[in-house]
Amino acid sequence: MLTRRALIGGAGVALALAAGRGGAAPLAKVKALGTLRVIVYQDNRPWSWEEGGKIVGLDADLAQAIASRLGVRADVAQLVADESADDDLRNGVWKGGLLGFMPGDLMLHVPFDRTFAARNDQVAIIAPYYRESFALAGSGGAVALEGMPTEWRGRKLAAELDSIPDFYLTGSFGGVLAKDVVHYPTGSAAVAAVLAGQADAVLASRAQIEHGLHGAGAGRVTLRKGPLPAFTSPGWDIGMAVKENSRTLGDAVEEIVTAMAASGEMKALFARYGVNWTAANAAG
Repeated sequence: MLTRRALIGGAGVALALAAGRGGAAPLAKVKALGTLRVIVYQDNRPWSWEEGGKIVGLDADLAQAIASRLGVRADVAQLVADESADDDLRNGVWKGGLLGFMPGDLMLHVPFDRTFAARNDQVAIIAPYYRESFALAGSGGAVALEGMPTEWRGRKLAAELDSIPDFYLTGSFGGVLAKDVVHYPTGSAAVAAVLAGQADAVLASRAQIEHGLHGAGAGRVTLRKGPLPAFTSPGWDIGMAVKENSRTLGDAVEEIVTAMAASGEMKALFARYGVNWTAANAAG
């Protein structure tokens, strides 16, 4: 007759054997512990930020939705961005960071890119859930939004420091706009500057701009409709990452994300933050 101690010990051995096979253990472990540790970026509106001592935003809500469907609790932790997304994967997923930062079972807001994935073989990049792009917004009375960038000379142009929008505004067209660019620590802060009347136009991610306009309810600030001349970024897919040996967890998460997209739940989640959800190209 098996004792309770023997049953517990047997369960532990089964979990260890599964881990050795590199297959079923990660998802089984998450369910056994009852917690999914999800890593999001710190100060990354509208995706994740802290408000009233709580982590909120699109990615925070998505983390809760995924954990709920797995039947576990979401433990959402914030990661301070390092020098590169490769470093972030090391700190957030497969190794951990300085000062004892624990890696997560799942990390959100990861570039879903084949070249990027190939050089990060310690992780599996999965579940593309949004197609991001850059956009220009400003006051039509102050900036000719549909005009050529050279027409914006003398206007305050907001951009996140050392970002693609920053490089575009300061370096394109012979650098004629370089003196007009005002730098901010984040794209969201640059959007807020335009909404507050401290800048005339902003070049930032579409999600950052749409969220800012939604929160402010500002009718005087609008988006440029046409493409930006000589702007080389066509947009990019955003996905998630799990450890390379956590494929079972990755498969389960992909099924959840696909179902949320098909049911309209993903669109509704984004709409709560004023962001128009666009399916990732890689999602098919």
